[in-house]
Amino acid sequence: MAGATVNHGRAVLAHGWLPEWLPAATALYWSSLTFLDPLAAVLLILRPRAGIALTVAIIVSDVAHNLWFVAAHPLHGSLVEAVASSAFTMSQIAFLVFVAATAPVAWKDARQPAPHD
Repeated sequence: MAGATVNHGRAVLAHGWLPEWLPAATALYWSSLTFLDPLAAVLLILRPRAGIALTVAIIVSDVAHNLWFVAAHPLHGSLVEAVASSAFTMSQIAFLVFVAATAPVAWKDARQPAPHD
């Protein structure tokens, strides 16, 4: 989530908060991740269950939105070709798979009371 924060922060610095060349909802969503990603990172430490839930919501919605965006605004070839040729998109999908695989275990462990001395 910290890495995503850096990526969204760089995008805001390069293009502004709500780039006019993007659909308004996309610009708002991507800019909002500049705040939501670090919030999720902090919550993973301070309130693990809230952090897990927010992380899942962010990565699921981000991958879904980005796949829609690539399909709606193709730069080249088919959706499959565009996704497969994008290291950025593939890394997001890999992170989604990681989160999907680990979130249930982390959620269960977050229920466990801390050991007492």
